[in-house]
Amino acid sequence: MYSLLSNPFTRGLAAGFLKYLNVNFNMPKPLEILYQDAHLVVINKPNGLLVHRSSMANDADEFAVQLLRDQIGQFVYPVHRLDRKTSGVLVFALDKETTRLLQEEMQKKQTVKEYHAIVRGYFPEEIKVDYALTNDRGKVQEAITRFERLKTTEIDLPLGKYSTSRYSLIKAFPETGRMHQIRKHCNHLRHPIIGDRPHGCSKQNRLFKERWNMTTMLLHAKKLVLFHPFSKEKLRIEARFPAEFLRMQATLLLRD
Repeated sequence: MYSLLSNPFTRGLAAGFLKYLNVNFNMPKPLEILYQDAHLVVINKPNGLLVHRSSMANDADEFAVQLLRDQIGQFVYPVHRLDRKTSGVLVFALDKETTRLLQEEMQKKQTVKEYHAIVRGYFPEEIKVDYALTNDRGKVQEAITRFERLKTTEIDLPLGKYSTSRYSLIKAFPETGRMHQIRKHCNHLRHPIIGDRPHGCSKQNRLFKERWNMTTMLLHAKKLVLFHPFSKEKLRIEARFPAEFLRMQATLLLRD
């Protein structure tokens, strides 16, 4: 019986085709671009993706900086950061001058960042948290976040000494940009974000993993309002929720 593999020429073609398939099936999914011009590009960062290489996460081999650079074919400069576990709006500049101007704008608090999260318990309707945080070098820094509650739910799910479980869908507007600021402020209020490790509730996180196979963190950078550094146009950029966030919203009856 004739076989492609019995002929050296066709065997080489088959090997090349299989290699092509392997390379293409393992190619990373393109990042969702929300806005792009000659100066900046904004993406919807997936949950679990690091912005750039970090000594704190040796297990990662893909980074937003590298993926976006390869995708658009030019160097990119991160203007700000999102935690690895946080999804949503992330801004990159395409040159150093744009980076400087946008970072200046953020430092002067001329931008508005809006995050959405699902937290444990009934969150206050509105609250402004002014609670200083200590960075990894031991320096105490001012940290301010304004919160609004969007919706609450109570489901028939016992946990610990409680016969039901309560959750809230909230919006957060950080006025400063400290590491893990929203996560730490939610925990400070005793309403930790679901899926947050290490600032969250281990019992809740275990419950969500065992009952719904959920291992992500329910924090999403939903919207960013900023002024274009050159045209001065006000840009309003929104990122759609990841599928897991929407799934848990529906499961917990927290859809708007």
